[in-house]
Parts: sequence; structure tokens; C-alpha cells
Amino acid sequence: MESRNDHRGRASKARAALIVLLILSTLVLAACGGESANSGGDGETEAAQETTSGESAGEETRGERALSPSEATVGPEENTAMPASGREEDPAQPPPEDPPEGVQTFPATSNGNFEGPLSYEQDPPTNGDHSPGWQKCGFYSSPIENERAVHSMDHGAVWITYQPNLSQDQIEALRSLAREDYVLVSPYPGLRAPVIATAWRNQLELDGADDPRLRQFVDQFRVSETAPRSGNGCENGGGEPETS
Repeated sequence: MESRNDHRGRASKARAALIVLLILSTLVLAACGGESANSGGDGETEAAQETTSGESAGEETRGERALSPSEATVGPEENTAMPASGREEDPAQPPPEDPPEGVQTFPATSNGNFEGPLSYEQDPPTNGDHSPGWQKCGFYSSPIENERAVHSMDHGAVWITYQPNLSQDQIEALRSLAREDYVLVSPYPGLRAPVIATAWRNQLELDGADDPRLRQFVDQFRVSETAPRSGNGCENGGGEPETS
């Protein structure tokens, strides 16, 4: 028969084994839990890093902060050979530091001469390749070729386009502007704003000819250093303006 002391001994051993088992289980669970926690923490850190990187990349992809007129310099693919019309060039002015509100400035491309119709990213076009002949500055009551107008802007002209249904008093105001040097005015079917003023690489949408920003745009962007052949005039170009 088992003695009481033997029974107590086995019970003590069982309790000891149970305690050891509980300690081991606790250690294993703690190790697994700690690893999971660490993994989760690393995952969150990695996710946060990816999100931050993605946001930064997105910001860089979006671009490209918009240019200001004062940052627009003649591009490496733009030809500055002068003079194109056999005349002494007029002195060009630097691009403005305080342009009218709403001016958009576009990247430099090239300004080669090509025959035939060309396509442009902006409408009306702001810069790029163009016709070998430029448009004589002044006022036109009929649309003119984009390619010739772009060449005039290459010489430093401001091209003012207007919706064909613009009121007569506003058209007359534009006609008056067209009497100034380096100003080209013409209607533009499908124009998205009543009046749009464009100079080489710069453009401004206007509510009408009486918008004070139009005067400011003409004064600040006419014969600008941004235009590769600025100061070369447009009086010897093609076309017969009604007012020049």
C-alpha cells in the first residue's frame, strides 16, 4: 500500500512539472506575441514609409511646380539667330516679376520653320515650331493662321484673340490696341474665353477687352527676352491688317 509520504512526493513533483510547463508556455507565448507585435510595428512603419514615399513621388510627378513668367528662359532647342527680317532688333525687356493674375507660363519647346499646318498643345498656341513667314501685326477681322501668329510671337509680338461674337465696342477697343507696335489682334473661333492674350510661352484668359489686366499683359510681355527672336519686329510679315 502506498504511504502518505509517497503520495505527497508524487503530488509535489506533478505540481513542479505543471509550474515548469506553465512557465515554458508563458515564455513561448511571450516570444510569439512579441514577434507579432514587432512584425506589426515594422509593417506599419513600412506602410507609413511607402505612403510617405508615394505621396512625395506623386507630388514630384504632378510636377512639377508651375513656372512663373520670370523663370521662363530661352530653351536649349530654341534658335535665337537674329535678325530674321534684315532689321536692327529692338531691345527686349526681361519677363515681369509681377505679372497680371492668372498668367500661365508653358515649357520651352523649339521654334523651327516648317511649311504646312502644325499641331500645338495649347489652343490658341503659345510657342513652338511655326511657318517660315510671320503675320504682320495689326488688327484682323478674320481668323489668321496659327503658324504665322506663332512666328510673330517668336519675334516678340503679343497676340490678342477674341470670340467672333464679341460686342462691337470691345472689338473697337482691341482695334485701338492693334495700332501699337508688336500687337496682333484677330478673331478665334471656338475661343474658350471672350479674350485671350498670348505672348511667347505665356497666356492669359480675360473676361473682355476692358479687363485692366490686358493692358498690363501687353506692356509686360511685348518684346520679352523669353521670346527667342524677340525684338525682330513683325511689320514686314504677311497679311493685310485693317489697322496697323
